Amino acid sequence: MKLIKTVSALLVALAATSAAHAGDLAATVDLGTTGLGLHLTAPLAPQLNARVGLNYASYSYDGNTSDVDYDFKLKLATVDALLDYHPFSSGFRVSGGVVYNGNKIEANAKPKNGSYTLNGRAYPAALVGKLDGNVDFRKAAPYLGIGWGNAVQATGWGFGMDLGVTFQGSPKTSLTNSGCTAPALVCAQLASDVATENAKLADEVKDFKLYPVVRVGVSYRF
Repeated sequence: MKLIKTVSALLVALAATSAAHAGDLAATVDLGTTGLGLHLTAPLAPQLNARVGLNYASYSYDGNTSDVDYDFKLKLATVDALLDYHPFSSGFRVSGGVVYNGNKIEANAKPKNGSYTLNGRAYPAALVGKLDGNVDFRKAAPYLGIGWGNAVQATGWGFGMDLGVTFQGSPKTSLTNSGCTAPALVCAQLASDVATENAKLADEVKDFKLYPVVRVGVSYRF
């Protein structure tokens, strides 16, 4: 719901901005590291445009810490609110703004030969239950980048690209286990070792604090 409200507010603001520039609103469909995206662009000044958009993707990959193998599922869901400055009155642009960041990673641990090894201790998978967690990022993330293309100056169809970085901050990991059926003392030790593994998982995903943005798109000026 929050994402929908954010998108709605940005679209209303952009529509109001473009009202005085009838015929200058442009839409771009793009694809890249932020997933599949839809952006709307409107002029603010001769060399300055406002751009808002929604990006989404989801894919899975394998990863591991020193002890545990994981199935990771990366869910990308972001809303851009950007300003594009064209310093040479050409297609080249410098972009900056804020991204509403709904990106997250789901981490599901996989047992090896029927057991998990956590903090040097082996636990039968049948007794551990589920071992999974999430990796989350701050919701408001600054963006800075460069690109090419001025959708509102194109006649009809146009081309654009972005190359930049979203500063989404240090990831927050929350690895937990549920359904432990071992004796209480074993479950208590397991919880302590899961906390140690959570720190290792945080180290594994620390590079995600800077998220690279590379995307290309096709635009149409209305």
